[in-house]
Order: sequence, then C-alpha cells, then structure tokens
Amino acid sequence: MTAGDWAALTLVALAGCLAASVLAWWRPRAGGPAALGALALAGVLAGAPAEVVARPHAVLALLVAVAAGCAVAGGGPLTTLVFDVVDRREPPDDRLAAAGRVLRGGAWIGGLERLAVLATLVAGWPEGLAVVLAVKGLGRYPELRAAEDAVRTGAAERFIIGTLVSVLWAAACAGVVVLAR
Repeated sequence: MTAGDWAALTLVALAGCLAASVLAWWRPRAGGPAALGALALAGVLAGAPAEVVARPHAVLALLVAVAAGCAVAGGGPLTTLVFDVVDRREPPDDRLAAAGRVLRGGAWIGGLERLAVLATLVAGWPEGLAVVLAVKGLGRYPELRAAEDAVRTGAAERFIIGTLVSVLWAAACAGVVVLAR
C-alpha cells in the first residue's frame, strides 16, 4: 500500500466515526458503538509507522477538521449511553431531565469543551486541559451548590461522569491526529 492509501483509509475511518457520531444523536445504541469502533480503527490506521505513511499538510488539516467534528458530535451521545448504564435501576430519562434542569446548556458546553480539549492536545499544549476543566468546573460550581434538587438528581455526580466521558472521547479523537503526524 502507498502512503496515500494509508492516509485515505485513516480519513475514511474517521469520516465513518463522524457519520456514526451524528447518527448516535438519534440512535445512540447503534451509533455510539459504531463511532467507538470507527475511532479505534482510525487510531490503528493513523499509528502506521512514519516510514510507511507520509501525510501531506492538506491531509493532516483534513484529519484535524474531521476529528474535531467527531469530538464535538460524538461526545454527547456517548455520555448519554454511559448514563444509561449508570441509571439501570431507575428510568434514565427522569434523572437526566432533572439533572438537565440543574445544569442547563450541557450539550453546548460539552461540545465546546470537547473542541477545546481537542485543540489543546493537537496543538501540543496538554496543559490547556487544566485550563478547560478549571473554567468548566468554576463556571458550574454555583449551579451545583445552589440548586435545591441537585442532591436528588445527582447533578454533581453527573457533572463529573459527563465531563470525564467527554474529555476522554475528545482526547481519543485528538489521539488519532497526533498519531497521524
């Protein structure tokens, strides 16, 4: 296989991850695992030895753009799937909806958080993760402490779980780009 073939396969796998991530917003049980599988495949392909794969700058730019799309689109449905596992004993929609009333704007904040995490890692500035997480934590702290039903809904626990899932997903998407360099 030529270097261009490896680059094309990596892009196809990453595009598959993006498509599955978008699908996961409507069908999380199908799209979520498909996105994880496609991202894993992209990571394996991106990790090919540098002697085998010489990627031009245009291909790397495209990889960054598609990985950013995967990071932003895939984190929300994946977090919802994790919450489904956490809430197996209770109807998840009730607790998710109640926590959503405490932590308004979570989908938008999560998407921006994943984009910022990907950007800091791709830029080679991992310290930026601390900045992103500090801004998010400090911004949410008053809501988590002041909400009357925060304890009942487990909003603080959901905040932590959601943030960790979101950051890990974005870091995995960034990892594909870093491996592809």
